Amino acid sequence: MSSFPQQSSHKTKQPRSIFVEATSTEGNPPILTPKSIFAFPPNRDTLGATSYFIVTNEGNILIDCPALEQINQDFLSLHGGVRWFFISHRGAIGKAAEYQQILNCEILIQEQEAYLLPGSTVTTFTDEFTLNATTQIIWTPGHSPGSSCLYYREFDGVLFSGRHLLPNQHGELMPLRTSKTFHWLRQLKSVKLLSDRFTPHSLTYLCPGANTGYLRGKLCIDQAYQKITNLNLAALRE
Repeated sequence: MSSFPQQSSHKTKQPRSIFVEATSTEGNPPILTPKSIFAFPPNRDTLGATSYFIVTNEGNILIDCPALEQINQDFLSLHGGVRWFFISHRGAIGKAAEYQQILNCEILIQEQEAYLLPGSTVTTFTDEFTLNATTQIIWTPGHSPGSSCLYYREFDGVLFSGRHLLPNQHGELMPLRTSKTFHWLRQLKSVKLLSDRFTPHSLTYLCPGANTGYLRGKLCIDQAYQKITNLNLAALRE
């Protein structure tokens, strides 16, 4: 049985901002304004996966496939379209081919899973891929052969983990072993790779690619580095 929670359809809901900041003018109360990372409602086509959208001056980035609904297409177009469409694992492909035709964007996927997009123009990578000065893709195999994470340096470090790391039913960050797991020990090795790569100062938030309902209304996990390094990988190997 899959550990992914059942998600209801959200056809009328717009993407939500991950972060907000308070701005004010003299004599007026602060107003909360959205920052530049948004989460789409869970997508039934990808078994309830959550897609994210980063708005940057270097070109906007779509992470995993949102539902192919007009409200989502309009939102992406309103915010300047998509330069890069990153697929974090095979289960997040959804209607990526259709989105590429609509948005005229470049699909980025780890080389072992590119064959799942026949007829689409894709950019592949092996271990890492640098999009710009603030954004890198990191291959973290295990959940699927091409499972990968996107690291965004802004906001003190945000990791978009796909299904490599997810909240469990208690909202605790974990690598979750499911019936679809490709190679459990490789997945745990990839977790160790992340803990070695980052520090408390370079990784603050994690945006999971599924199970976001377990976060009780939140759209990201804070203190991400500490929660990754506190995982008992030896016990998980048993």
